[in-house]
Amino acid sequence: MSLPPEWDDDERMNFMFSDFKENREVNTTDWDSKMDFWTVLVVKSCRDRGTVCVSLRELNTTFRRKETAPLGLATVLQCLARCGKIQRESEFAANVDCGWLSWGVGLLLVKPLKWTFSTLLGSSRVPLEESFVVIELVKEKAAELLQVYRSSEYASSSILSFQELCTLSSDVCADESTLCMALLQLQRDKQVTVSLHEGEKIVKFCPPGQDRVSPVSEVDIGIYQLQRSEKLLGERVEKLGLEADKCKEEARTLLREGKKSQALRCLRGRKRVEKRADNLFAKLESIRGILDRIAQSQTDKMVIQAYQAGVSALRLSLKDVTVERAENLVDQIQELCDTQDEVNQTISGGVTSADEDMDELENELKSLLDESKPDSVSGLPEVPTGGLRAPGEPSLPAGNDLLDSLPAVPYRQLDISAEQLEEELNQLTLTDSGIEQKKVTSPARRPEPAQ
Repeated sequence: MSLPPEWDDDERMNFMFSDFKENREVNTTDWDSKMDFWTVLVVKSCRDRGTVCVSLRELNTTFRRKETAPLGLATVLQCLARCGKIQRESEFAANVDCGWLSWGVGLLLVKPLKWTFSTLLGSSRVPLEESFVVIELVKEKAAELLQVYRSSEYASSSILSFQELCTLSSDVCADESTLCMALLQLQRDKQVTVSLHEGEKIVKFCPPGQDRVSPVSEVDIGIYQLQRSEKLLGERVEKLGLEADKCKEEARTLLREGKKSQALRCLRGRKRVEKRADNLFAKLESIRGILDRIAQSQTDKMVIQAYQAGVSALRLSLKDVTVERAENLVDQIQELCDTQDEVNQTISGGVTSADEDMDELENELKSLLDESKPDSVSGLPEVPTGGLRAPGEPSLPAGNDLLDSLPAVPYRQLDISAEQLEEELNQLTLTDSGIEQKKVTSPARRPEPAQ
């Protein structure tokens, strides 16, 4: 384990290795500082070693410095026990279940002692071999063990043998004693239960989603036996398969050596082995089918329980609800809505006089606008209605008079000479307006008259 930095300070360690004063009130600061130092170190040493139990002999060996052991470790254990941070292994096991004392696995040190816990608190002598459980560490180990189980291949089966659990928890629990203490803590938390079946210790874990584990029942024992049979048959089928492969290889080797009769005997043996393996495999499949049906029945049972809980909850929620009461409530709501509508109509009718006043004000305002309109436009000139013309010019004929004053469009053939055309063009003038305008026309082709 890693030691604190002041471990190499002789002056500091001489104080820490000295015994505690009989009366704490003499110097509470020194007494508390020494107690805190050893408390942290004791818990740290157990955590580094991967164990949850500690004894005075182990502490004297672990914290030995320059051939000297600390003198106040017995007082430290007494103080930790008084604070509830540690507990005797025997009492820790007895407080959970007295049946655990008959295991004899990992609890060999649990023996009836003449002195009690109260005697321990008042005595200055602590047996060197007495084992104490560190409560903080055993809770951590219990949580780790439960997590390892739920993340393993055994999570689908709620019952395990103790030996299978030892193998599974080898990376978590340093020894069987640590495993037993973790199981005791889990049993105290109602997460596991332990029982004996035909002299074999079996452990049942609490399924995920449940608060506490149920006692081991006959159904659990039957499932456990089926699982054991499945495991044994699987191992035998695998072993027979290897044996058949071995016979096949031996037959091949003998055939290469020319020993045909011996090779035939090996092949006959291989056929017998394969036949036995097929029979065992058929039995194995039957057991697996039974286990699947059991798992399905447990699921169906859980669904039925959920249905029952839902029906009970629904019945409880609808306890005071009836059709008559619902109709009565609907009628009351409708009556209240009608009342509210009447109130709104009354409120709207109360403000009618205000609307009439507004109408009168609007009419008065309109009359004022009509009276002021002629005065505002009397000084403006009248809008002319005639056509647009320049000052001093005569007015142009309006509408169809202008069109009638124009000469008619000729429809004869263009057999006129250029001189005649020029003379006719000079004679075209506008006589109605008093202004002569010459109109030059292009020698475009005139439309031919209709035939």
